[in-house]
Amino acid sequence: MKEPNSSPDPIHSDAFLARLMRGQLKLSIACALCFVVALVALPLLNYLQPEFMAQRVFGFTLTWLILGVLFFPFVWIISFVFIQRSIALEDAEAKAAQDGLTK
Repeated sequence: MKEPNSSPDPIHSDAFLARLMRGQLKLSIACALCFVVALVALPLLNYLQPEFMAQRVFGFTLTWLILGVLFFPFVWIISFVFIQRSIALEDAEAKAAQDGLTK
């Protein structure tokens, strides 16, 4: 027996969740690509430009400065951007669903 449905909940609809998941998938792929590019760039730079990467900066070679000092904050920045944009996606989808309900 079906329960009476007084009004559909647009925030819990399949369309809402599908749009949100699609947006978050695109965001996840973009963040992952950014990470992979940085991860692959360091060995490539070491291979293609060994003299440049052997330069000393603040007592480190450029390779170790990037890998040991700058890579961790770079990952934190990617994480921060992901979280902020994910929250913005959720808020935008919820607002769109609410606006659709009031029309």
